Amino acid sequence: MASILALTGSPSLHSRTAVVADHVLRRLSHSGFATAHLAVRELPAADLLAARSGQPELRRALAAVAEADGLVIATPVYKASYTGLLKAFLDLLPQDGLAGKTVLPLATGGSLAHVLTLDYALRPVLTALGARHVTTGRFVLDSSVERGDGPDRLRPEAELDLFQAVDEFAEALHLHTAPHPRPTLTVAP
Repeated sequence: MASILALTGSPSLHSRTAVVADHVLRRLSHSGFATAHLAVRELPAADLLAARSGQPELRRALAAVAEADGLVIATPVYKASYTGLLKAFLDLLPQDGLAGKTVLPLATGGSLAHVLTLDYALRPVLTALGARHVTTGRFVLDSSVERGDGPDRLRPEAELDLFQAVDEFAEALHLHTAPHPRPTLTVAP
């Protein structure tokens, strides 16, 4: 069974980005994937900002990334880019820290004016870190995350679009983690 780690870069305790990532993880979990969620804001800030990757919590977080078959990397968009919190964590990864991984990038924000953040800010970093396959990401408007007394929900149209991206990610992950048959060598008599 392939394992998926959602990595969220929101500094907010009540993060819409985390709601979106949790929706994705539930869908993947129902499809048989082992899932986990790492909120970067829960890591020790002083260690993260000083790049003390040998500290126990950061070491565990980096190991979780290394052990995952696929990653969902989700961030709110601030000032037309992904968060500095996410950048600080990605900077701790080795140059090939995403080698062999399938990645689904997600972003949330208040305006569709920031949708290009996925392709022009986040995707180049994920590719530079060696991701094998960065699937087509999704941008979810903050207004599509409905908060209330019950569980947080996504508006149906946003959920449908998000789940299409999740299904594409799952298919890509299956293709990249499935054992490939070894070629057989035929020797002529």
